[in-house]
Amino acid sequence: MGQVAKQANGAALVRYGDTVVLVTATAATPREGLDFFPLTVDYEEKQYAVGKIPGGFIKREGRATENATLSARQIDRPIRPLFPKTYKNDLQIVATVLSVEKDNSPDITSIIGASVALGVSDIPFAGPVAAVIVGLVDGQLVINPTVEQHHQSDLHLVVAGTKDAIMMVEGHANEVPEAMMLEAIFFGHEEIKKIVAFLEPIVAELGKPKAAVPEIPVNEEMEAAVREYSIPSLEAAVRNSDKKAREAEMDKARDAILEHFAQIYPEEGKQIAALVDKLLKEIVRKMILEDGDRVDGRKLDEIRTVTCEVGFLPRPHGSALFTRGQTQVLSVTTLGPLRENQILDGLGIEESKEYIHHYNFPPYSVGETKPMRGPSRRDIGHGALAERALLAVVPSKEEFPYTMRVVSEVLESNGSSSMGSVCGSTLSLMHAGVPIKAPVSGIAMGLVKGEDKFAILSDIQGIEDALGDMDFKLAGTAKGVTALQMDIKIKGVDRDIVQTALAKAREGRMHIMDIMLQTIAKPNAELSPYAPQMIRMQINPEKIREIIGPGGKTIHKIVAESGCKIDIEDDGSLFIIATDEEGANKARFLIESILADVEVGKVYTGTVKRIMDFGAFVEIIPGVLGSSGKEGLVHISQLDETRVAKVEDVVKVGDKIDVKVTEIDRQGRVNLSRKAVLKMAKSGSNPS
Repeated sequence: MGQVAKQANGAALVRYGDTVVLVTATAATPREGLDFFPLTVDYEEKQYAVGKIPGGFIKREGRATENATLSARQIDRPIRPLFPKTYKNDLQIVATVLSVEKDNSPDITSIIGASVALGVSDIPFAGPVAAVIVGLVDGQLVINPTVEQHHQSDLHLVVAGTKDAIMMVEGHANEVPEAMMLEAIFFGHEEIKKIVAFLEPIVAELGKPKAAVPEIPVNEEMEAAVREYSIPSLEAAVRNSDKKAREAEMDKARDAILEHFAQIYPEEGKQIAALVDKLLKEIVRKMILEDGDRVDGRKLDEIRTVTCEVGFLPRPHGSALFTRGQTQVLSVTTLGPLRENQILDGLGIEESKEYIHHYNFPPYSVGETKPMRGPSRRDIGHGALAERALLAVVPSKEEFPYTMRVVSEVLESNGSSSMGSVCGSTLSLMHAGVPIKAPVSGIAMGLVKGEDKFAILSDIQGIEDALGDMDFKLAGTAKGVTALQMDIKIKGVDRDIVQTALAKAREGRMHIMDIMLQTIAKPNAELSPYAPQMIRMQINPEKIREIIGPGGKTIHKIVAESGCKIDIEDDGSLFIIATDEEGANKARFLIESILADVEVGKVYTGTVKRIMDFGAFVEIIPGVLGSSGKEGLVHISQLDETRVAKVEDVVKVGDKIDVKVTEIDRQGRVNLSRKAVLKMAKSGSNPS
């Protein structure tokens, strides 16, 4: 601090081991008329941080990777609720990753760095905030696990918070029970308290005086008048189970209120509009906290109507339509060869992935029109959450040698489309015949917190997310949690709230899972006829060059002859990807023929290729694709049980004869015997 990036409002160079991140916080003057907080967080991954030169022709970092986008969202979520409600300055947080030691995460370092940069700046911020990763290794909770521990861990949980409360939780797990998940969250919070205690003196010593936050003057007479006139019509408008009808009634009521007061307070249109939004929030929250009512008439723990359908599309390898209330997701599975996996060009330890989930949220899903210009940060974040939810149950590439891609198309949305994607993905994978270890369902929980009590809402819809205090998404199997994401909109939540939310979430998602399993109880036994057929073979790595051939000539011939694709890995794993069984069998035959070894003691049916005075050369393993086969010599003394004067008296070129391999000498020459086969036949033993 004070050494670099001195023209930003605040900057922090944070070092964690050999991981170094520069985080800056820069604010602009406020813009007039903004009704939201314009906070932007950028996470800049520099390839030099891990000693790499970027790939491609340009040789410089381009657009943010998926991991960078997810890391930026992780920084944003715990700090956003800690700014004053009236602070509307453009604010940009930039985290630049300068050096990475694999055991020390730059993600959590950046969250701490953002908190320090804001703390020492003149930007009003109710920090400090700190973050840790919690792992579960051999049943023991671990703070910030190393790479080695990460590979053994059943949990990867990012926890962020202040010294007083949890602000954000995000992670994935290997079916970890809810009770252990609760312990992990607050185990992480204990460490966060220590980090905050370390940061507080730094901020106190180096921090600048905070800028004044504008206060919005309150016209108490006007507010009282708006309340008296507006509450009856807003209460009537908001109680409607249909989202579009409710929005239409609310718009109608809002317009009538604004029109009524336009004559009385002609200069206060914006303030009155803000008051209407404030009253609407109060009404919905009062209904929930005091009356136990929700806008659509449900009980607090009641789940909307759920319907499921698999095989919705005829040609894709797997498909499912999942509908919960007015949220509807179409999830589509595609299977491909392992070489179509996703290569990750980031700073993380993972280099590729065989299970990919993409989430699309088109504007028509909420009845809007807007340009469609590729996936948004939200799309990437929701897709990653749904992907992590299934990671614990999708088969390994050794068990199921396919790359699996699921795309979830949100067709309609009224809350928790990401958890709808989890449910749709499970159904779609099962329909595709992917042998997942257990079905996964997901649910989104909400919170309304008053002065002295709180209410947990199951299966929240859009208005409850917007006007509530928490969005807690949780996915898992019957055994335990596989993914969760908790975003807090107030200044933190305590253990009682989290424990209640976890318990209610389990009840809700098990209810949803029961309905899912009534549609499809287990993965289909057969793959779609349109899916590629996959045959796996394990060959000696030293023989890979024989399959490939000089300049790739042999493998190209196998592909041309069979119509299949062939993938070979360095460990000798060979995959035949075929569109039909005939082609797959042809490719297998060709490969086995090329790799076939002559075995001493084995009987072969061979073809006489050449005749010499001293014996006959017999091809016992035919050559394929123009390659020479494997042959051996039947000496004249081994042609028959009786003495043979001339080789031609017994065999001629082209004859098929049974021969036994008697020896392979030091020079690799194969000696064969027809006499031995004849003796075996006479004795009654099976020559094969």
